[in-house]
Amino acid sequence: MDNWQALLAIFTFVGVIILVMTEWTHLTIAAFLGALLLVFSNVMSLNEAIGYIGQSYTTLALFFGVMVMVRAFEPTKIFEYLGTQMVILAKGQGKRLLLVIVGITTPICAVLPNATTVMLLAPLIPPMAQEVGIEFVPLLILLVLVANSAGLLTLVGDPATYIVGDAINISFIDYLTRLSLGGAFAVLTIVLMLPFLFPQIWQTQLTNLNQLPQPQINHPRILAMGLVIVLTVLTLFVVGEFMPIPISPAAAALMGAALALLLAHQSKLDTVNHILRDVDWSTLLFFMCIFVLIGGLEKTGVIASLAEVLAILLGQNILLGSLVLLFFVGLISSVVPNIPLVVAMVPLLKQYVVNIGLASPAILESGFEGQLPPLILPLFYAMMYGATLGGNGTLVGASANIVAAGISELHGQPISFKLFLRYGLPVMFLQLLSAAIYVTARFFL
Repeated sequence: MDNWQALLAIFTFVGVIILVMTEWTHLTIAAFLGALLLVFSNVMSLNEAIGYIGQSYTTLALFFGVMVMVRAFEPTKIFEYLGTQMVILAKGQGKRLLLVIVGITTPICAVLPNATTVMLLAPLIPPMAQEVGIEFVPLLILLVLVANSAGLLTLVGDPATYIVGDAINISFIDYLTRLSLGGAFAVLTIVLMLPFLFPQIWQTQLTNLNQLPQPQINHPRILAMGLVIVLTVLTLFVVGEFMPIPISPAAAALMGAALALLLAHQSKLDTVNHILRDVDWSTLLFFMCIFVLIGGLEKTGVIASLAEVLAILLGQNILLGSLVLLFFVGLISSVVPNIPLVVAMVPLLKQYVVNIGLASPAILESGFEGQLPPLILPLFYAMMYGATLGGNGTLVGASANIVAAGISELHGQPISFKLFLRYGLPVMFLQLLSAAIYVTARFFL
């Protein structure tokens, strides 16, 4: 691959990130133009660009399916009703409301992908905040910070943990015993920071809960059938891939979307055109373009070159390598969505340990099912923590962040890059520090 193509791929990617950070234009437009630049400059063909999008079809299908299901049941007013119940559960106190959001989000994200959880819970936030008389944007940011962190509690809680876990062939139980405690520390870090991150909300007190609006659920029978669809999809998220005929989370989400559309159409709850019109297409297009930009870095050899740099800088010092990877990947993940980043980092890290002679070249084979040497596993664990927690740093760092931004924009209040940075950056650095302490104490002391 020509050097100019590699340089163009790097500058295009960096340029898109700068446009997003400065908010000179909409993040989807920036990513779209960047992806097209790689095509028109012949860094990759249009077919190759579509191929990189196709490699991540499961992520796109999952997001689309859940978006359709959430939108299909909006006319039932279920989200407004649940939002009111959350306020009542918090007894009108801002501090309790923040803790309720943490308490509800954490266990759900332990078993469901964090972006999926945000799609399910984010529609509750705006009506709930309106009832209490506070801004809903900070609450949405808290939701995604907790969702990204709680994804570390189990192997299936975050796409990044699953991708890395699958690459190193770690079992669900082994993950719980080795890594879940680090995820718990990440959530605890947020809880301890709540009074300082959200001081106004923390001190809010709603004295008369009886004056809260009491939204009524519309079409209860249709909603009951809809809940059956949602529960079936959620069940398939957890157990679908272990069935005799495996069903991926993406396939389950698409099935749920199709059934939700059928139910809404046949019951005349809403029209198919209205539901599909309100899907957050800009978020889906943004992810497609990011996958193309990462594909450009992979095709031009930029990622492979980074593996060689790691071998030179880190050598065989696994402790130093783990800590450097944790913070380095964390910082990179703050501006690169963690799903494509992890997909790119796994082969890079495998190549690195082969280059330094600590693993057999057999681990580079696509069908490798053996166990990696225990000595090098902390490198992969650190990368997993860095990629997941780094996503809390900026608006574009994790898929859940982009989903929440899309939902916020639909409710008339876009989340700016600078605003998210004010909350996310301190959380990210403290969480990376706690993860570094955990990795060092758990695997090296």
